[in-house]
Amino acid sequence: MKIPGSKKFNHSRALQWLIFLPIILPLCIVFGAVQGIMMTVEKMVHRMWLDLDL
Repeated sequence: MKIPGSKKFNHSRALQWLIFLPIILPLCIVFGAVQGIMMTVEKMVHRMWLDLDL
């Protein structure tokens, strides 16, 4: 049975994270913000539609 803390450090995986994290993180932030804006606008339009009885 292996002990959870006994894994060998994977240098190539760490290098991949260091290279791609500065690219992936801003993209995730931007897409999350755009998705939040779209959901908020959709809720506002739906609320206006209900309030105006259209």
